[in-house]
Amino acid sequence: MKRYLVLLLISFQGLLAQVQFEAKVSKTTLGLNERLRVDFVMNIDGDNFNQPSFDGFKLIAGPSQQVSQSWVNGRSSFEKIYSYYLLPNQKGSLVIKQATIEYNGQVYKTSPIKVNVTAAVEQPRDPNDTSVLANNNIYLVADISKMNPYVNEPITVVYKLYFSFNVGIDNFKELNKPKFNNFWSQNIEIKQLVAEEGMFKGENYRYVVLKKVVLYPQKPGKLDIEPLSMDIDVQLPSNRRDVFGRMVLIEDNKRVSAGAKTITVKALPENGKPEDFSGAVGNFDFKVTPTKTNLKNGESLDLIVSVTGKGNMKLFSLPKPVVPNALEMYDPVHNEQVTTSLAGMSGKVSDNYTIVPQYKGNYPVKPMQFSYFDLGSKSYKTITSAEVMINVLEGPTDTRIAKTENSTSDKNAVASLEQFKYIKLKTNLIPKAKNDFFGSNLFFGLLFIPFLMLPLIVLFKKKKEAIDGDVVGNRIRRNNKLAKKYLSEAKRQIKNKEPFYVALEKAMHNFLKAKLHIETSEMSKDNIKELLLEKNASPEGVADFIALTENCEIARYAPASSATIQKDYDKAVVIISELEKQI
Repeated sequence: MKRYLVLLLISFQGLLAQVQFEAKVSKTTLGLNERLRVDFVMNIDGDNFNQPSFDGFKLIAGPSQQVSQSWVNGRSSFEKIYSYYLLPNQKGSLVIKQATIEYNGQVYKTSPIKVNVTAAVEQPRDPNDTSVLANNNIYLVADISKMNPYVNEPITVVYKLYFSFNVGIDNFKELNKPKFNNFWSQNIEIKQLVAEEGMFKGENYRYVVLKKVVLYPQKPGKLDIEPLSMDIDVQLPSNRRDVFGRMVLIEDNKRVSAGAKTITVKALPENGKPEDFSGAVGNFDFKVTPTKTNLKNGESLDLIVSVTGKGNMKLFSLPKPVVPNALEMYDPVHNEQVTTSLAGMSGKVSDNYTIVPQYKGNYPVKPMQFSYFDLGSKSYKTITSAEVMINVLEGPTDTRIAKTENSTSDKNAVASLEQFKYIKLKTNLIPKAKNDFFGSNLFFGLLFIPFLMLPLIVLFKKKKEAIDGDVVGNRIRRNNKLAKKYLSEAKRQIKNKEPFYVALEKAMHNFLKAKLHIETSEMSKDNIKELLLEKNASPEGVADFIALTENCEIARYAPASSATIQKDYDKAVVIISELEKQI
């Protein structure tokens, strides 16, 4: 009888046992090159276990399952564990999402866990671990051409992956693309990766050039270059051999980082800096060239202001010509014929002004100056163009009636050109016949309008109540208005770089809020891309939209010409218009 009572108590105790299902991680802060262990632990034998998606991580092992059961002092305990090993794909705050199980018809979920991923860290290794071989024979190096440049002096960063002859590389991918804050940057395309041999740390290695970047620092001081991190699948030799005597290779995964670099940028000297200096650094030639100098009535000419040479070609502005009032000059068309290599930018930039003369005569265009900082002599140089004389052979004569001190008899005379007559200064006004207001059409109209307005007021009130009740619709309309408002603000600020890009970025964000029904906290690049593609937006349009949004942040700190800003505005209008049609 006692035995049955004990079994009954144990069974009753089991019924009262609380179901526990939780997620545990080996650490909550880890480096980009460290592994993370995640355990999903339950105290019951649940069914239909569903693992989370592990967004932001690479699954390298798992799931492995462990089950343990024990009896202690008449009490039973049960534990079941699903284990995974993960590698983070990016820096930042990542979340281990919920896993689920079913037990007795109920669904149980784990709580999400936040994990903070930092830059790659140094890790102590067991000398017997095969990954030590990878550590000592695979290196990612950033070769920087100059560590102490001037502002706007080009430097190059070449990323090379060195690996010894006994290590094989299967595949690799970038984990984090470095952001070059406070630099103007340009990637140099590498058409094909080629393995070469070279010396590294006094030994022969093979290496591959993975990435080439040209940087122009935009401000003086200590500027940081973020590290490039890569995920590499490698083949490592082991101490074992197969039946044919060949060495057995072990496949492994390796995270490598080039490490952060600090560049000390020198300010351009203030001594001798010209007043018209606009930031040009390099070696240049300056020309002002008219397409013609002799014109007939009705003809026009193009005045081309150009700079050729080698330097920061896209990061300075050209001087503007000053012409007499008798010449009408239109806004310039900006042209860039610039190529970028490891040596920096070179080519030609020009502004093309169309000039239309109004009168016959000879009109000089004053000499223009262009100043730049010469890196060779480390001094400022100024180039002055020659005066351009424009001869208009035919057309009306520019004559004006001058008002003299003695002309007191006609003080109200209006100076005019030949083709205009004098303005008549006096007139006689004749009053119209006055009609009585009482009994007029206006009287009866004002009398009955309030009664006619009552139905309209009732309809308007009902419409307003319906609109006020539509919370989602109001938010969409508000975001649409904000997008148009900031796009208009960007157009007004098109000559002010930083306010322009701030307004343009806000316009694009509010357009997304209106069209995708999302908030600012949900605006990650991956989420935006996924939602736009779900709404049948074209992949090219989505890529252009995201690229332009990222460019707004970078362009705030990089000098930009008015033509570049105009191109970004036109591009934004086209992209938003196309997405408006597609979604």
